[in-house]
Amino acid sequence: MSPSRSEPDGASAPIEGTLRPADHADSVAASTDIAQPALGVVGWLRWGWRQLTSMRTALVLLLLLAIAAVPGSIVPQRSADPNGVTQYFTDNPDLAPILDNLQLFDVYSSIWFSAIYILLFISLIGCVIPRTRHHWKALRARPPRTPARLERLADHRSRVVELAPGADTSAAAATAVDVAAAQLRSGGYRVERYDAGGTLSVSAERGYARETGNLVFHTALIGVLIAVGVGGGYTYTGQGVIVEGGTFVNTLLDYTSFNPGRFVDEEQLAPYSMALDEFSVTYQPSGTQAAGQAGDFIAHLTTQVAGQEPVQAEVRVNHPLEIEGDRVYLMGNGYAPTITIRDSAGTTVFSESVPFLPQDTNMTSLGVIKVPDGMPEQLGLVGFFYPTQAPLTTGAFTSAYPALINPVVTLDVYAGDLGIDDGTPRSVYTLDPTGMTQLTGRAVDVDSIELAPGQTAELPDGLGTITFENESPAGAEGYDQSVKRFVSLSVHRDAAAAWVLGFAVLAVLGLLAALFLPRRRVWVKATADGNTLRLEYAGLARGEDPTIATALDQIVLKHTTSLDPLLREQVSAPVTEPGSVRGRPAGAADERETSAAEDEGDRGSADSPRVD
Repeated sequence: MSPSRSEPDGASAPIEGTLRPADHADSVAASTDIAQPALGVVGWLRWGWRQLTSMRTALVLLLLLAIAAVPGSIVPQRSADPNGVTQYFTDNPDLAPILDNLQLFDVYSSIWFSAIYILLFISLIGCVIPRTRHHWKALRARPPRTPARLERLADHRSRVVELAPGADTSAAAATAVDVAAAQLRSGGYRVERYDAGGTLSVSAERGYARETGNLVFHTALIGVLIAVGVGGGYTYTGQGVIVEGGTFVNTLLDYTSFNPGRFVDEEQLAPYSMALDEFSVTYQPSGTQAAGQAGDFIAHLTTQVAGQEPVQAEVRVNHPLEIEGDRVYLMGNGYAPTITIRDSAGTTVFSESVPFLPQDTNMTSLGVIKVPDGMPEQLGLVGFFYPTQAPLTTGAFTSAYPALINPVVTLDVYAGDLGIDDGTPRSVYTLDPTGMTQLTGRAVDVDSIELAPGQTAELPDGLGTITFENESPAGAEGYDQSVKRFVSLSVHRDAAAAWVLGFAVLAVLGLLAALFLPRRRVWVKATADGNTLRLEYAGLARGEDPTIATALDQIVLKHTTSLDPLLREQVSAPVTEPGSVRGRPAGAADERETSAAEDEGDRGSADSPRVD
């Protein structure tokens, strides 16, 4: 006889091969009738918001932000190293435009980096606010009621106290619960007493600082994002060059490059100046191990803030100078030969100490001199400075040692249009020879100009003379002080540094609390039975807590030891039933059965982290 089911009208319809009703999920009829409800615009927006504000999404965005920052440490950034970007374009003319279109030279202000940054910001806020509200309610709630059957919990202990004949068992139970409450409260637990049918108990819980630390950690991350985002608008970085005897004033004109934040007023920079008195550097002697290696760099400065007296200061590598909220870093150094150019009539048309940029560890340096006025045509000179000139097998020169032992400068002369009259910005460290005529050098088979300190040479085509000035004091021997030194300084103001540090410290403290503070619940129950007082102890860990059993043993020992003089009775041995483990009867359910039914049913998992 085939199985059948009752229809609403009382008829019976056979169901082939199963006892399940026709509308069961496994049936063919039911599967054809299932249709996903249409979410609509609001539903999809709600779903998207839930996905964005989930902790999983926040972690993914945080990882993406870290990955997106990697190119900023590989490719030079315009905000920190504009000269490096220019050099990158020179060295990689095909690849550089592609990277520029991808905004890899401006990673931290790029559209894609900002999108990740903003999404992470929104995700963290959307995750933290609901959890904070939920946690606040949990902090104000009472500890949960004591479960009716503590013996079903894995971490359970019981003791039986025999009272004297005629003793007041109710008073003894109250005393036991009072002592337990006081001890747990002193241990940092929140306690609540309960009385159920003549059975007294105390419910205690601790570890809310774990979720508090979790929220502090995520809130601190939001603070870091805000500090970096807002503080970056008030941050600026600039580079400047000072030659010995020269002065740098903190104005836009004295910077070789300047990268301000969005809210920086370039007309309101902190008023101060720095004069380079001397640059000291020591090198390992020639013939020794690590010959030519620099031992220490010290820039001796005289600083002056507007309205104050001058102050002597020093800048070393990794030891910046702090002045008026700015940090001044020593970025580089080199030689600045003093070159004087006179026209055919002997009139000085150019006389400056020109920084030559080092090209190797022995300070072989490249420099450019531009003479825009005073000559029949504009002149441009490109040359090398060798602190210790030495010939190569190819006939070219190099520097064999970084100190001034045999200083020589060689120059090639170009005449024509420097390209500066139309107002186009040009780097002072490069020369574009387009539209200019080369007057000396191998390309025109005319010897380059070669000068030692104090020497003068004729310019080609009778244009005049050029002199390499000797800066040595009168009567000094040798060339050890014949050429001035220069230093390259980086001036940096970070308005958000203190805020970022503060939020970072909060984040670390919050993370430590979230990782190492245990979340526990403990119950102590006292039940009077004739002349005996039965004490039950149980603990429940909210999460991983391998020390819960040891902590419960300590609570039992401390409590029973304190009760002994109060009740003036001897405490009996632990009570265990046959087939039980730590007081749990054989076949009893796991501890989550009681905690889920009575604990979570009482007020829910108030501080469970949300993972969508």
